Amino acid sequence: MAKINPEIIKKDFPVFRQDIEGKRLIYLDNGATTQKPLQVIEAMAEYNRLSHGNPHRGAHKLSIEATKAYDSAKEKIKEFINAKSTEEIVFTRNTTESLNLIAYSYGKKFISEGNEIVLTISEHHSNILPWQRVVKENKGVLKYMYLNDEGRITLDEIKNKITNKTKLVSIGYMSNVLGTIHPIEEIIDYAHKMGAVVVIDGAQSAPHLKIDVQKLDADFFVFSAHKMLGPMGIGVLYGKKEILESMPPFLMGGDMIEYVYKQEATFAPLPYKFEAGTQNVEGAVGLKAAIEYLEKVGLNNIEEHEKMLTEYALNKMLKLPYIDIQGPKDLEMRGGLISFTVDGVHPHDVSTILDSYGIAIRAGHHCAQPLMRFLDVPATSRISFYLYNTKDDIDQFIEGVKNVRKWFGYGS
Repeated sequence: MAKINPEIIKKDFPVFRQDIEGKRLIYLDNGATTQKPLQVIEAMAEYNRLSHGNPHRGAHKLSIEATKAYDSAKEKIKEFINAKSTEEIVFTRNTTESLNLIAYSYGKKFISEGNEIVLTISEHHSNILPWQRVVKENKGVLKYMYLNDEGRITLDEIKNKITNKTKLVSIGYMSNVLGTIHPIEEIIDYAHKMGAVVVIDGAQSAPHLKIDVQKLDADFFVFSAHKMLGPMGIGVLYGKKEILESMPPFLMGGDMIEYVYKQEATFAPLPYKFEAGTQNVEGAVGLKAAIEYLEKVGLNNIEEHEKMLTEYALNKMLKLPYIDIQGPKDLEMRGGLISFTVDGVHPHDVSTILDSYGIAIRAGHHCAQPLMRFLDVPATSRISFYLYNTKDDIDQFIEGVKNVRKWFGYGS
């Protein structure tokens, strides 16, 4: 039995205290971004009120306090994902920037003519576009692993696509469209046997599953704060120390240097050589507070709660003959999001009508157009859950979908 009481948790979130045009907010767009609890909002406000300074730049008290806050956040993230050292933790703006850093710094240096980069067809555009540029500029080859009818990657597909020519595999732990939890450990193990480096896009998994990068043996793992109760504008890149040390800096500027001369420069040690310019300290403070909040609730409890909600929603939705669900039906193969279409109604219309009832969902191609073409759908609607969602949220969503059908003259 889940140990989460979402009605109590919601009291920590100011956004749920308001009515939206007289309607209770039902927020089911957590795959896009999550709401913030007071603990995160207040931690950032406290930093800005009392401790704001430029980290690593000054000897005065505010700079020292900002440096402590920044470095403390790194220590918390190291513990959260079980990295060996804070040297392996690089702050970025978001998952997208983290993936671009890897592509430009590692990919452009180590991918040569004829080398293969392997993705899945279900990747977010942020995990496709950087690799497209790398293979075009370095004359590499971009390959895709395809999904079976359940939305899964089979072991045969893994072995067929990852070969001794593969130098890098980049894959989302959990699909932001299908909710599919890919067999990451098997992929990493096989890719390493083939001599490939593995990048894990953890944007949809780090907020919901307990992550242990050492156990996974991931070479890179990236995620964003705003999908796990934290602020926008800060993300994390984890990389194995020996790999990060082999990579040139991505951005050049202040704070990532050791010495600068007229014609050359030497760079700061890890992780600072990848953190040019003034950093988002208040974002780091907010991310630390978000992690502390999630740890207090318990990642295992969150996962269990989301499975309960997903099962409840799937059972309700499968009873409606005009709803087509994309992705696995097996709960062990999916996370807490469901993509679907409603017969005769465009997903954008579904979202707009539900919004009139105070129900926030996502609609569109979800930055995954290759997957949409593979599924032969132009777009889908998507609901996604988090620790503050309830069965009543789902009941209201189901009634809303029935009303969508009525709006289009189909009856209920």
